[in-house]
Amino acid sequence: MAALTDPIADYLTRIRNAQQAGHKIVEIPASGVKKRITEILYNQGYILKYKFDDEAGQGGQGVIKIALKYDPTSRKPIIRQLTRVSKPGLRKYSGAEDLPRVINGLGIAIISTSHGLMTDKEARERHIGGEVLCYIY
Repeated sequence: MAALTDPIADYLTRIRNAQQAGHKIVEIPASGVKKRITEILYNQGYILKYKFDDEAGQGGQGVIKIALKYDPTSRKPIIRQLTRVSKPGLRKYSGAEDLPRVINGLGIAIISTSHGLMTDKEARERHIGGEVLCYIY
C-alpha cells in the first residue's frame, strides 16, 4: 500500500465510505491526531462509541474502531458531511476572531491549536486560533 500523504483526509473518507455502505463499525489505522478527532466526534454526539485497539494493525500504532451512528427512524447517517479544509498542499489557519462557524453553529469545525485539537466553539471560548482541519455536520 502506498504511503498516505494525508492521514486525516483518509480518516474522513473511511468514515464517509462506511456510512454510504451502511456499515455499523469502521476500522481506521490509529494515530494521536485521529484518536483525538474520534474523541471529539464522540463528545459531540456524532458517533455511538469507539475503541482504541493498540494491539491490532501492522504499523504498531494500532487501530481505532468506531461504531457509527444512524438516525433510528430514517436510517440515515448522523454525520451528513465530513469536509477536509486544511490540506498538506494548502494549509488553512484562522485567528481566534475569524474561526469559521459551520452552518451557523449547527456543525463543528475541528481546529488544531497549540493546546491540542478542539472544536471551533472551544477554541473561540479560549481565544486561540489554529489550523482548521475539517468541518463536520
